[in-house]
Amino acid sequence: MKAESLTVTEFLSQSKGHALIDVRAPIEFKKGHLPGAINIPLFDDLERAEIGTLYKAKGRENAVMRGLEIVSPKLTDFIKEAKNKSGNNKVFIYCFRGGMRSNSFGWLLNTAGLESRIMEGGYKAYRNHVLNHFKNRYNLVLLGGATGSGKTEILHHLKDNIQILDLEKIAHHKGSAFGSINELPQNPQQLFENNLYDALVNLSYEKPILVEDESMSIGYNKIPYTFWLQMKEAPIIKVMVPFELRVNRLVKDYGMADKNLLAKCIRNISQQLGPNNVKDCMQYLEEGNLADVATITLRYYDKAYEYNHVKREIKKIILVETDTDDAAINALKVKEVFENYGNL
Repeated sequence: MKAESLTVTEFLSQSKGHALIDVRAPIEFKKGHLPGAINIPLFDDLERAEIGTLYKAKGRENAVMRGLEIVSPKLTDFIKEAKNKSGNNKVFIYCFRGGMRSNSFGWLLNTAGLESRIMEGGYKAYRNHVLNHFKNRYNLVLLGGATGSGKTEILHHLKDNIQILDLEKIAHHKGSAFGSINELPQNPQQLFENNLYDALVNLSYEKPILVEDESMSIGYNKIPYTFWLQMKEAPIIKVMVPFELRVNRLVKDYGMADKNLLAKCIRNISQQLGPNNVKDCMQYLEEGNLADVATITLRYYDKAYEYNHVKREIKKIILVETDTDDAAINALKVKEVFENYGNL
């Protein structure tokens, strides 16, 4: 009743719509896993550490025997949980290297009447597959514009007509010192990369992809270097929204945020703002004068954004001037440029 073994590509293709089970320890799963996977660990974190120590000290046989002692009382629960998640009796299983853990789990589930498949090479092979994928050449076009231009909202207005890649959504971060506000906690780097890969495989290589102009770091997530190099070379459609309208947008976006959280974000860029600006920001924040806080911080971000473009030696920037911050209207302007210039 040995489970069928599939290559990474076969596993990813065939597992769509079916239960995806990660049998690694919770600490491994938390660090990174396949999008959509559920964790049914053979060993908890302490048990995994115990077996690893035993393997090094007394060898494989002793570690295997101890592993069987730990797992045996859990077998019924494993079967019940897997059946509960499977829906149609098909399950796809992986461990770290595609070895004993996934094979044993697959055998158990097949014996219990389920139909299981395992991934050759396990999560390690999957990670190599993911990282190699970022070397593929995509036809990228960046959506640029200074902070407060509403770029993410513009992207969302275009998603039904243009291929888009929303890096900030994948990163759970808006990219600035204030970018974590109103967002979910960021994922570990591996999971960010896995989710980015999952988004990219659903996009076409041939057609242009509109992606927001970002620095390499989005919060503490980093865009994979090979993909970042492609972004550095891509043309930019730069939306030029008036300064005052961008101030208003930031006040609207962050006006309901906790003052202590805003103060912490300001302190995070205190070195860049300078002591006088920080002092003024804190005073304005205390007074509830968020427009002046936004004005001071925007001046810093505008300089940083322009410096970043100079440093990257961007060769093609197409300006889209507008007198509104209405994202729907600006999306139409971007769409017209995007379609008229083809591959830019």
